[in-house]
Amino acid sequence: MLLRVQDLAFGYGDRAIGRDVSFNLGAGEVLCLLGPNGGGKTTLLKTLLGLLPAQAGRITLKNADLSRLSRAAIARVVASVPQAHAAFFPFTVRDVVVMGRASRLGPFAAPGPSDDAAAEQALATLGIGHLAEKIYTEISGGERQLVLIARALSGEPGLLIMDEPTASLDFGNQARVLGQVRRLARGGIGVLFSTHDPDHALLCADRIVALHGGQLVADGPPSTTITPALLRLLYGIDVVMASVPGLAVPVCMPVID
Repeated sequence: MLLRVQDLAFGYGDRAIGRDVSFNLGAGEVLCLLGPNGGGKTTLLKTLLGLLPAQAGRITLKNADLSRLSRAAIARVVASVPQAHAAFFPFTVRDVVVMGRASRLGPFAAPGPSDDAAAEQALATLGIGHLAEKIYTEISGGERQLVLIARALSGEPGLLIMDEPTASLDFGNQARVLGQVRRLARGGIGVLFSTHDPDHALLCADRIVALHGGQLVADGPPSTTITPALLRLLYGIDVVMASVPGLAVPVCMPVID
């Protein structure tokens, strides 16, 4: 098992955000963490990345206890993609992607030919090789998000953790990012991404776990786990789930008074 979370409690200092959280994630699987804004999703992801200590419970990464792994050891297995990235320096896209190789380099070491090759492969995998010489601060928001995914991939991780990767993107770029998530999983990478949009989970996740009030309230395949009752619990609104000709999954529509 790539990632195993057992009876996890998480939060900041003595302040608990979530508790009794348990789930697993295997290689090549897409797991969606579904829940409302402010529901603890980002705090949970930071804990899974080792950026926050667990308050209780256990996280194992490839059968190793996360709390006993160094930052470098974690980074060689897990890569993260943030919601957004504020860049201030005019690096090229290629330079930004090569930065993802940091976990593979020794102290004070400079990137070499193998690191450049890994960056080129990541750019090709995401279909954005044509952006390599462009200035990162001058490309579109959707392109920047794909570059951040390429940066994460260049480190050759087994697990990719993405915190609301489509939150600031337009409709087309949301679809492009979700499509890349599925392609990465087909290549054997485990992907855990958070969202507050149930349609995204239905489109590309193999499983969902739903977080409400700091506790998991659902775990299972999206097609059977995402229901109007669950969405009412998570978001406090009535939702109709409708079938659409040509789509294999239903779409969720809020009921507006």
